[in-house]
Amino acid sequence: MKNRSLISINDFTRAEHIRILELAGAFENNPRQRILQDYVVATLFFEPSTRTRLSFESAATRLGAKVIGFTDSSSSSVQKGESLRDTILTVSNYCDIIVMRHPREGSARFASEVAKVPVINAGDGANQHPTQTLLDMYSIRKTQGSLDNLNIAFVGDLKYGRTVHSLVQALCHYNTTFHFVSPLELKLPSAVKIDIKQRNLVYHQSTDLLEVIPKVDILYMTRIQKERFSDPLDYEKVKNAYILNNQMLDAAKPNLKILHPLPRVNEITTDVDGNPKAYYFTQALNGVFVRQALLASILGVVD
Repeated sequence: MKNRSLISINDFTRAEHIRILELAGAFENNPRQRILQDYVVATLFFEPSTRTRLSFESAATRLGAKVIGFTDSSSSSVQKGESLRDTILTVSNYCDIIVMRHPREGSARFASEVAKVPVINAGDGANQHPTQTLLDMYSIRKTQGSLDNLNIAFVGDLKYGRTVHSLVQALCHYNTTFHFVSPLELKLPSAVKIDIKQRNLVYHQSTDLLEVIPKVDILYMTRIQKERFSDPLDYEKVKNAYILNNQMLDAAKPNLKILHPLPRVNEITTDVDGNPKAYYFTQALNGVFVRQALLASILGVVD
């Protein structure tokens, strides 16, 4: 994985995914190591972020790296009309690796093609979010003991949800049974379902969350993303489509864990937070260890 960019979850093989998860476990046991003290990590966030940006910066800092970058394109030369190409070429001179989030699909792939250093995609529009996928896989494996033979439900915005798209593609490497719960307007794109069909895996589509909860091992909730809608009226129609509360979990399997890439709005009520099945805040912590594993692997300080 040394010096390789990570733009799509499919850029790494199943074996490489597992290696990252194993390394993440080692970093969870020993998160403070000065193995990146000679490296500079650039975080370029053209779109707002809290967990992804801060967990990358926490991961880098705990490993001794220096962090440079910006959290809003309004504080960069993009506001002066600088192209993405020129920004990437310039920043490449100042760092050893770039972590980038951008609202335009395909922007991360473009950046990796012009950059002089590896690029990690921290989210490009509604396309991909591979590092979130890896921390989701780490969370599933840690709570269920395996990534194989699981029933996994994805709920909410399946059309624009880049975290959903990436994770579905990754879980197609395992014997996963998928349950997709969404309004009809936000169904999973056909392009993502192709991977499921090619591997002869089973998937079910539904609009009824209560019907699905008793069947699954992982309940992956997502928010309806207001920023992805061009028409505010379309958003208003679906914004409260699914709201998970504590009582709805009474019929759930004992091993069920609830994941959410965060931030949440109102799709999980706060009374769920105290339920042992709620795992989303620990899931966010797992992101630090997974991103430590990625930085260390791509920079070549671990095998």
